[in-house]
Amino acid sequence: MTTIADRISIAQSRINQAALKCARTPNEIQLLAVSKTKPKEDIIAAYQAGQRKFGENYVQEGEQKITTLRPLYPDIEWHFIGPLQSNKTRVVAEHFDWMHTISRDKIAARLNQQRPSTLAPLNVCIQVNISQESSKSGVALSEVMALAESISSMDNLLLRGLMAIPTATSDIKLQQQEFSQLNNAYQALAHTYSHIDTLSMGMSNDLDSAIENGSTMVRIGSAIFGSRT
Repeated sequence: MTTIADRISIAQSRINQAALKCARTPNEIQLLAVSKTKPKEDIIAAYQAGQRKFGENYVQEGEQKITTLRPLYPDIEWHFIGPLQSNKTRVVAEHFDWMHTISRDKIAARLNQQRPSTLAPLNVCIQVNISQESSKSGVALSEVMALAESISSMDNLLLRGLMAIPTATSDIKLQQQEFSQLNNAYQALAHTYSHIDTLSMGMSNDLDSAIENGSTMVRIGSAIFGSRT
């Protein structure tokens, strides 16, 4: 049976191979271990294997894990990657280091107001609905710049880039098309604003296409921690 440490090593090898295949440097791409629904013991096991970036989808679950683990492992970087209701922004503002799923000015404004002055600005990504599916959150590509301009005026937020969840498909051509569109938007954003360095896209099933099209952070959950409970 493989351990969490084994699976992190396998995931990192996949990232490295995908990067080299398209003439990129492997250390350009970060692994975000998606630890939602998993117990703190699994996070500790991943930490002991060298993993430092963890993604959580649920506010209360993430808050509990951070409160428990931060005193013991202060160098863990906590990323919120799920949908966020406006009445739960305070928890994210006060506990997380990153927020990947901003798609409304109202959410950005609340996070900015509620971020404690004792903490560094909250790193944020704009979520883009690249697949244009009504069931998914995110702004249209045409709305990215307007939201970026709004966020850039907020002192307690630091805009780092874009995030997307593309169409779940085995159609490589469609994967490539959506990732390429997102990368184009990311490059335009990087030409306009400083600190733009994060293109959060790609999971286990589309990792190669994502990296080929410029991803700097891939989100991997079940391939590391096993199926969700």
